[in-house]
Amino acid sequence: MSQLSSRRRILKQGLMGAALAASPSYNPLAIAKPGRRKIGVALVGLGYYSRDLLASALQLTQYCELRGLVTGSPEKVPQWQQEYGIADRNIYSYETMHQVADNPDIDVLYIVVPTGLHEKYALIAANAGKHVWCEKPMAMTEKECLSIIGACNKNGVQLAVGYRMQHEPNTRTVMSYASSQPYGKLKNIIAKAGYAGGAPNPDNWRLSRKLGGGALYDMGVYPINAARYTAGSEPVAVTARLEVERKNVFKEVDESAYLTLEFPGGVIAECATSVGQNMNMLRANCTKGWYELEPMQAYSGVKGRTSSGVLLDKTVANQQARQMDDDALAIFHKSPVLVPGEEGLADIRIIEAAHRSNASGKRVAL
Repeated sequence: MSQLSSRRRILKQGLMGAALAASPSYNPLAIAKPGRRKIGVALVGLGYYSRDLLASALQLTQYCELRGLVTGSPEKVPQWQQEYGIADRNIYSYETMHQVADNPDIDVLYIVVPTGLHEKYALIAANAGKHVWCEKPMAMTEKECLSIIGACNKNGVQLAVGYRMQHEPNTRTVMSYASSQPYGKLKNIIAKAGYAGGAPNPDNWRLSRKLGGGALYDMGVYPINAARYTAGSEPVAVTARLEVERKNVFKEVDESAYLTLEFPGGVIAECATSVGQNMNMLRANCTKGWYELEPMQAYSGVKGRTSSGVLLDKTVANQQARQMDDDALAIFHKSPVLVPGEEGLADIRIIEAAHRSNASGKRVAL
């Protein structure tokens, strides 16, 4: 099979997964409940997202249980054990992580380390025969994404990427509009995601090019993924501009990024992302109206409206809990995950092309 044919096959699989996620009639939590045993999850990396969001979300899931930790900071372990009752036998360092292969308590390794380390630890997890849940962005390069996908396929384990928004009900309604077209054919898309935080600590990995820092990697997958699921297709070209305002802080990476994505049929998506400006919205303009989400990627309170007065205001108690329960059910039922590795791959291909466009000042075909 040629490289182009292989790429098309992979992206087609990703779109099929996105279509499944978008279907209003598809409710994975309505599937018959599995047995009493829950999916044992070990968090790989104990930074903010694990500590403040995933750990607490796991306590709200129906089908998951926090059973293990992988960390390079042993001083953090006692507090985690005290709070969540994690057994000593389920605690690993990055150096001993491969030994999880012999541990039946743990079914899933959730990769929550900096992006530049995703491939390394996802491969260890897959080769240990454990299912892999990988935070977004999936990896640094298309090659790394394909490596992770290949390892999971080789070892017969599931791979899900942590695009929590694709599990969120209002987002899934917007995804369904790509095919149902209730407001006519799509004309253009506006997608923005960013935050205006203070200057990061100089040691923060988000300032490191090697580890995957910068606005485009850190936040860019939100508007890029949103543009793709709103269009319901893959872009054919990208033109990008990366900017840095605080040059004394962002010495290696971008602070803001602006992308124009060209989709088949002349649909244009204007995307923006930043770690220096607040922005959080998605709008689709069509021939017979429009629809939007604002905010479109908050941890809670995602809501929207349409030109016909329809309110997109369904609620979910916890996005991360819903995401993990959906992925746990896919393991129980051996069914496709809602957001497979091919989704992460498609976004990283665009990010790599955006960097090439910014460097050359030219449009880059995909």
